Amino acid sequence: MADKKEIKNGSSGMQSEIIEAQNGSREIKNGSSASPLFEIKKITKVYGEKVKTQVLHGVDLILEKKEFVSIIGPSGCGKTTLLNILGTLDGATSGEIIFQGRNLTSMNPDELADFRNRNLGFIFQFHHLLPEFTALENVLIPTWIMDKRSNMKHRERAEFLLETVGLKEQMNKKSTDLSGGQQQRVAIARALINSPQIIFADEPTGNLDTESTNQAYELFRKINSELETTMLIVTHDSGLAARCDRVIKMKDGRVERDCRTDVVECIEF
Repeated sequence: MADKKEIKNGSSGMQSEIIEAQNGSREIKNGSSASPLFEIKKITKVYGEKVKTQVLHGVDLILEKKEFVSIIGPSGCGKTTLLNILGTLDGATSGEIIFQGRNLTSMNPDELADFRNRNLGFIFQFHHLLPEFTALENVLIPTWIMDKRSNMKHRERAEFLLETVGLKEQMNKKSTDLSGGQQQRVAIARALINSPQIIFADEPTGNLDTESTNQAYELFRKINSELETTMLIVTHDSGLAARCDRVIKMKDGRVERDCRTDVVECIEF
């Protein structure tokens, strides 16, 4: 019989159980009665036609609103593939992706693009800023895509976000005139411009020094607490992962462990 330890998820108010199996492994089972933000069921991903490579093997996962979560694991374990599928940047071979009760697997590419721009934000290891534009203009780009134009309301929000990330004095500088840490903060502001419900961050501190990494982490925490935005961070940095509220460890295309970092054993990767 498995031992059970009950924990309280402070970020979303949900009740969870840590199920401790006889082999010592732990998993989180969410007991929230409210509809989760994201739920994926039996997700698989296979690349290739003649030579097939299976990257994900029947992954099940629930993400609640306002959570601060990291995915960690060795290179090739499937963590970025999982993030891309959750973010609708790539399609699953089989399985279901449900966002607030809506099944995304039935949507066509145009519907997915509109859904993605209105509900999701992305931060990547490489900032993907357009060099010919200023920091402010780079932040505004998603609004041009969504509404085909920009207005004063969008501009005011962009200025507010750049001030929030500490770039009030740099907002009219070209992105090429900013440091690496400043460019990453522009990317964070851009990810927030359309008020997404979740931010997907893929190795967001991979190219940053220790000081810039700590600044980025503090920004993520501020976004999570003040804007109530769910954060999902894919990282190789076990130190960064341990500072998140929940850690999902992947291995060989499967979720090996899913636990909260207020449980001591969880941070022993």
